[in-house]
Order: sequence, then C-alpha cells, then structure tokens
Amino acid sequence: MEISVRVPTAIDVVEEAVDLVARHCLAAGLPAATARFKLRVALSEALANAIIYGNRNDSEKSVEVRVVVTSQTIAVHVSDEGDGFNPADIPNPTLPDGLEQTSGRGLFLIREMVDEVRFNEKGNSICMMMRRA
Repeated sequence: MEISVRVPTAIDVVEEAVDLVARHCLAAGLPAATARFKLRVALSEALANAIIYGNRNDSEKSVEVRVVVTSQTIAVHVSDEGDGFNPADIPNPTLPDGLEQTSGRGLFLIREMVDEVRFNEKGNSICMMMRRA
C-alpha cells in the first residue's frame, strides 16, 4: 500500500494529517499501539519541523507525506520545500551542552520512536522506517 498526502504549511492541520495517515496505516495492518503512539509522535514532529523550520511557515509552500507499507516495514517520508539542513548539526538534547538548546528535541523524539531515520542529501526530506512486528 502507498498513500500520499500534500499538507499545507499550517501548523493547525498537523493533527488532521496525522489522523489520516494513522488510519490508513491501521487499515494496512500496523499494530494499533504503534500507530496510536509511535507513528503519531514521529509524524507530528516531522510535520511540525517541515512546516516551521523547512517551509518557514510560508503558506505558499506545502509538505509532502508519502507512506509505503510493505510486509516488513512502514516507511514514512516527509518532504518540505525548504533549503534543508544537516541533521548532524543538531545537538543531542540529552547531553549537557544540549540541555539548554531550544531546538533538536523533535528530531530526538523521532529517532526514539522509529527503527531507522534517513535524510536526503539536501536535508529537506526525512524517511522514518518502522519494522512491522
């Protein structure tokens, strides 16, 4: 199964987009606990980051969400129209130097919720992989 959703650059639509994707993933056999918690947290954070940091709240831009469900994995791709970033530049918020930082917690949460995280070379697209257990 594959679904694609174009999300406007508006933070108030994140919950609705996450609900839509979660329902489709449940229908495709993603365990309910994973869809109701891990997927929702990871996708919410990725969408918020794409809207706020990637598209810089520019209502002329949008965020593309693509979900690919196979028998082994669920891959959630979130791509914005921004300039991208280097994920290695985001400090770990659990280390002493990161405790006072005002950013980086969303990416940390994403990494905790999913099995694998990849970025494209430009840094404006994240792929979050979850194994089907």
